[in-house]
Amino acid sequence: MQPPSSSASSPPAAEDERYQVDRLQGVSRTFALTIPQLPAGLARVVSNAYLLCRIADTIEDDPGLSFEQQRHYSDMFIDVVAGVADATRFAEELHPLLSPQMLEDERDLILNTPRVIRITHSCNAAQQAAMLRCVRIMAGGMAWYQERETLEGLPDQPAMDRYCYFVAGVVGEMLTELFCDHSAAIAGHRDRLMQLSVSFGQGLQMTNILKDIWEDRRRGACWLPRETFRRAGVDLAQLQAGDVPAGFRTALGELIGVARQHLENALTYTLLIPAREKGIRRFCLWAIGMAVLTLKKLNRHRDFRSGREVKISRNSVKLTILATNLTTSSDRLLKWLFAFVAKDLPRSHIHETLSVPGCGSGSQASGCPDGPRIIRQ
Repeated sequence: MQPPSSSASSPPAAEDERYQVDRLQGVSRTFALTIPQLPAGLARVVSNAYLLCRIADTIEDDPGLSFEQQRHYSDMFIDVVAGVADATRFAEELHPLLSPQMLEDERDLILNTPRVIRITHSCNAAQQAAMLRCVRIMAGGMAWYQERETLEGLPDQPAMDRYCYFVAGVVGEMLTELFCDHSAAIAGHRDRLMQLSVSFGQGLQMTNILKDIWEDRRRGACWLPRETFRRAGVDLAQLQAGDVPAGFRTALGELIGVARQHLENALTYTLLIPAREKGIRRFCLWAIGMAVLTLKKLNRHRDFRSGREVKISRNSVKLTILATNLTTSSDRLLKWLFAFVAKDLPRSHIHETLSVPGCGSGSQASGCPDGPRIIRQ
């Protein structure tokens, strides 16, 4: 099978647009649900941005690629997005190297990178700049962390904050740029939205990390903060599903509280979006609602042994959609709804996220990439 031909100057064809819609359905049920809530033009750009991120993620996740290959193709993909490398050559080189362990939808996405890129290069300059920045930061950060995967976890909470920035916080920044490009009213809150967007991304990413603890460990990775568990008397390197000490539940509760606070910041972010932008609000609210419900299941079942045990049901998803749709335009009701649903979750002392570079904890000496710092009261 050959990838479709591509040129940076070629406009996207109708088949490219159809492919983007179909592939989004294949690689992400959640985003396939939320992105269509956005205004049509914005949904097209956000769909494209998500697929770009998924391509970068696929490169880093493939266990069959060496670290050198991952870095090479990550750098090449950045150049493809920037328009200085050929998408067809990228697809032709990488697709045959992908491991059979990778999902067919992901393999197909790599093969059809030229289709995705034609749409990318049809976006306006501001949109392309936001997407390129996100891909560049995400690919660089993920490569650094992939080479340091270990069952011992990350050193501490600031290290987890930085990891979440590279895989999710920077996506929040990109989405904010795209929202601001869409609406002058939203752009009026740009500085505050950018500040909160990193926290929004971390809330969603931490929820996924906590839900996927045991699946990640089975493939040799752990993104939990070592210091948090050490304080609770737990050695992450020795952790086994189904045989967790009491301290594990204590440390997990602390992290649930951190994630909860980030999701509350995500609600603050959403309320800065004008109420008349119902589609953008729904896009944000559905994600927040599903994450809070996942945290509630995690909190009730801190001794869970598989992500399946804490996955929310389809009925919960439907309830989230119904409740948030009924309250989309009311800031007061949305605040009440969040407080009601999250009332049993632990709380943390996180205040807010600042986009200030720094590694902290002396980790700059080890070459740690810069990321944001989380300010705690």
